[in-house]
Amino acid sequence: MEHEYVRHGALALLAGLDVHTGQVFASTPKTTGIAPFMELAGQVMARPEYKNAARVFVVVDNGSDHRGQAAIDRLRTAHPNAIMIHTPVHASWLNQIEIFFSIVQKKVVSPNDFPSLDKLSETLLAFVDRYNQTAAPFNWKYTGADLKALLSRISEHDKQDARRQTGLAQAA
Repeated sequence: MEHEYVRHGALALLAGLDVHTGQVFASTPKTTGIAPFMELAGQVMARPEYKNAARVFVVVDNGSDHRGQAAIDRLRTAHPNAIMIHTPVHASWLNQIEIFFSIVQKKVVSPNDFPSLDKLSETLLAFVDRYNQTAAPFNWKYTGADLKALLSRISEHDKQDARRQTGLAQAA
């Protein structure tokens, strides 16, 4: 940053992705927490396709505003057909909304030269509106077999490292 840089604060982008359509639901609340998360969930669940569905799976990471059994119970109480699923800790990359956040980072936020938080919010929400005009589901190609192969390669690499370390220790 140049010496003229002025920090205007921070802004949260809360977003949900319909994996069947690619549509994104978003808000830019002034603060994060349980209430803004539940408001976004309410925005989504108020739509007829979710409100009238037998089950709606809500995949979330382990952020503080939707972590643990209390969050599961809170969502289920507000929306009885909603089932919260948590990604494993440190595996938020399994949540497809992270792909959208990456797109936002590259196409909107960088180089982060917004004159105010209001302008940033306006730009983010305008991008979501534009994105939704052509949204399509992500073509998720990573399978269980891919994960098993990756874990096998990591395990083999670890075994080779252990053998090398043992060989070095014996040589010394």
